[in-house]
Amino acid sequence: MKPVLTLAAVGILGIGLWKLASVLLLPVLFFVFKIGLIIGLVTLAFWFFNKKNRGKEDTPPPAA
Repeated sequence: MKPVLTLAAVGILGIGLWKLASVLLLPVLFFVFKIGLIIGLVTLAFWFFNKKNRGKEDTPPPAA
């Protein structure tokens, strides 16, 4: 009977630790995701607006 009780205790402890970790770590993961999303959107905006202004400089001068 002892191995069954040990297995049950380990299972209950694991579920408790999983619940505790999800309560503590899930907000941290969402915060990191939001920061990454904001950085990605700012980078995309810089890339998009710099790409628009480059069009005139890349054209070669007219041949005379």
